[in-house]
Amino acid sequence: MLRKKAITTKVMTIIWVIFTLILISCSGLKQKDQTPTPDPEQSIVDPNFLLGDISPYVYGVNHGPWAYVTTKVLPQALEGGFSFIRFPGGNWGDRNTLSLYDIENASTLAEMMGSELSISVRLRGGSIEEALEVMRKTNEEFGLSLKYWSIGNEPALYPDYDTKKYNQEWRVIAKAMKDMYPDILLIGPDITQFTGNAVTDPKDENGLFWMDEFLQANGDLVDIISIHRYPFPKSMISEPATVSELYASAAEWDKIIPALRNKILEITGKDLPIAVTEVNSHWTTAYSLEASPDSFANAIWWADVLSRLIKNDVEIVTYFSLQSNVNIGGYGVLDRYKNRPTYYVYKLYKEFGHDLIYSDSNDPEVSIIASRCMDEDISLILINHSLSDKKLPLDIRGTELLTNKSAMLLAQDIWAENVVFENYYNNQEVFLPPESVLLLTLSEDKLFCTENLEQD
Repeated sequence: MLRKKAITTKVMTIIWVIFTLILISCSGLKQKDQTPTPDPEQSIVDPNFLLGDISPYVYGVNHGPWAYVTTKVLPQALEGGFSFIRFPGGNWGDRNTLSLYDIENASTLAEMMGSELSISVRLRGGSIEEALEVMRKTNEEFGLSLKYWSIGNEPALYPDYDTKKYNQEWRVIAKAMKDMYPDILLIGPDITQFTGNAVTDPKDENGLFWMDEFLQANGDLVDIISIHRYPFPKSMISEPATVSELYASAAEWDKIIPALRNKILEITGKDLPIAVTEVNSHWTTAYSLEASPDSFANAIWWADVLSRLIKNDVEIVTYFSLQSNVNIGGYGVLDRYKNRPTYYVYKLYKEFGHDLIYSDSNDPEVSIIASRCMDEDISLILINHSLSDKKLPLDIRGTELLTNKSAMLLAQDIWAENVVFENYYNNQEVFLPPESVLLLTLSEDKLFCTENLEQD
C-alpha cells in the first residue's frame, strides 16, 4: 500500500513539473538565467520576467512604550499599510522589562493596524527566566502565539560586552525560548552599521567582527539575520547629511545586502533570510534640516532605499520609527499631530503589486521597481532623486498600448495624490518632476498572470 502511494506521488510530481514547464513556455515567462540585457538608451520593464514574491513584511516600522500614537494620527497609522511592528524598537528593551501593559498596548495596536508583531526580550540586564516569562505572558495570557522574536539590541554598543560574552548569553536564552516554543523564528543579531566593509564593520575590543562571530556561534539557532543601518552622520563629529549626500547613499544597499548574504552562506552554509530591523537616514535627533528624517528629501531617499531592499529580496524591513515627538527627533513617520513626509511613501507602496518583475533604469538619477498583480496589472514605481525634472524613455517589453488605471504622485506639495496620466504607448517618455515618486498602475488584457490561472 505504501509502495503504491509513493509511485502515485512520484507520477503526480512529474505531471506537475511538465504542466508547469508548458505554462512557462506558452506564457513567455522567462527563467532567472535569461536576464534581459540592459539598454543604455532606455529604461526597461519586462512583465514576463518574474523575480519572485515580494515579502509582505518589508513595509514595517519600529514602535515602543516611549512613543504614543495619539487619536489625531491613529487613523493614519491604521491606513498606512504598515505590515510589521518591531517592539520595543531601539535600546528601550535593554533598559526595561516589558510589562503586561506594554505587551497589551503593542498587541492591540498591531491588531488594529493589521500588522505582524515581533517582540524583543531583554539581554543586557535580563535573564532566561525573564525572557520566558515575557513569552508566556504574550502567548498564554493574550493568546497571541507570536512567531517572530529577538534577543537584545545592537550588542556592539554594549560597553561591558565582547562578542564571546554576547554570543554565549544570546545562545542560552535562544535555546530556552525554542525549547519552550519550538515553532518560533528568532531574528538576530541586530548588529548596527554593518555594510560589508571590513574597514568599517563593527568589531569588539579584541578586533573580532560582531557579525562573523555571531554567525559562527549561533548560525544554527538563528532563523533570520538582522542588521541596522543609519548612514548619517558618518561619525560622532560629522555634520548631518546634505540632500545630495542623502540621495547618493541609497545605492549602498545594492552592496550591503549581497555582502551580508555572501557572508551568511560562507560561514553557516545556509541561505538564511535577511531583515533590516532598524533603518533611517540619521541616528541622531536631527530635526528640521534639509535632509533630516522629517524632511521631504528623506521621503524621496526612503522610497529609493525601499525599492533596493525589495529588489535584493530582504524578508523584513522595519523603519525607525512609527511615531516620535519633536523633542526627541523627527524620525517617526508620524508626529503627535500629523504625518511626516516619509509616511506618504508607504501610501504609494501600499498600492504596489506583490510579484516582482525585472526592471532597469538607464538613468543613474532615476530608480525603477516593477511588479505584477492578481488582476494582470503592472505596477511601476519611478523615483527621481534629481533636482531636475526627467523625461525617461521606457520600454515595457512585449506590450504596445497599456491602459492607465491609476497614477499617484509624491512631489513637492503633492502628497501621494492621484494625478492625470494618459494611456501609455510603449517606448514613450515618462515625465517625472524633480524629487518625485510616481506610482503607475497599467493594464493590458493579453498579459499572462499565473495567479489568474490558478484561480481558473
